[in-house]
Amino acid sequence: MSETGIVHRPWGWFETIGAGEGYLVKRLCIKAGHRLSLQRHRHRLEHWVVVSGSGQLECDGSTIQAKAGTTLLVPCGAVHRAAATSENLLIVEVQRGEHLSEDDIERLADDYARVKC
Repeated sequence: MSETGIVHRPWGWFETIGAGEGYLVKRLCIKAGHRLSLQRHRHRLEHWVVVSGSGQLECDGSTIQAKAGTTLLVPCGAVHRAAATSENLLIVEVQRGEHLSEDDIERLADDYARVKC
């Protein structure tokens, strides 16, 4: 089950905007100067579409510049993160898989001390 409404995090916020069998759609807003944890998922892949703002998207050691229209497919198990630069970064994220939960986040590095040892 996914969280509903806007869920605040140290880096910004997200909200679930759609869900169905095997998929979940979220809108994420990463605040200027902030970034998501460096993470991976064992049970899902993600497809990111940048709808506004600017920043960087990382996936398995490659980094691309993010602006409106940029897309990134994050395969299941890929190490990834998104970062906003001088303005907020708004991403629509489509998750696909059998286990679509915030529990399926393995944080490898985090600016907000959320890595479990």
